Amino acid sequence: MNPRKLLEAVSVAERLKDATRHCYTRNGRHESVAEHSWMMTLIAFFIKDEFPDADMDKVIRMCIIHDLGEAFTGDIPTFEKTNANEKTEETLLSDWVSTLPENQRVEMYSLYDEMKKRETIEAKIYKAIDSLEALIQHNISDLSTWIDREYELNKTYADDKVEFSDYLKELREEIRKDTLEKIGE
Repeated sequence: MNPRKLLEAVSVAERLKDATRHCYTRNGRHESVAEHSWMMTLIAFFIKDEFPDADMDKVIRMCIIHDLGEAFTGDIPTFEKTNANEKTEETLLSDWVSTLPENQRVEMYSLYDEMKKRETIEAKIYKAIDSLEALIQHNISDLSTWIDREYELNKTYADDKVEFSDYLKELREEIRKDTLEKIGE
């Protein structure tokens, strides 16, 4: 990528450092979208040996780019996001990706398509990590930052995303145990 184009692309992605999510950090600060993506990427790195038949480098690339659309729209929590919100985000992201050099443009479009279809093992792993990271972050944050609906959501969210993997089901159960302990159940 030519240096000017790289600086332009990084400048757009940098917006994710200021785009806050619904989740909080341990110290009570809103988590940024960039921090969420980083933690997802770290999780993918740590669990790569659990998926010897998966291209975990591809999963890591998915984790890195998955929320780039939020550089244009900001983060909307899953439980509030509408189809119209998703369409707007997809359109703005696609418009931006279309301005990138061919190699990056082709790879990103391919990854986004694979992530959306969720048919490959890599796309399933990425989506599970995306959902599980939010639960982990909620368990790390102070309970006073939770809204009422999160008490039930943290007990059941992502169950469907981990069904394809015994390892991820086990991880989900450990997260659920932490949630139940946190909320005193």
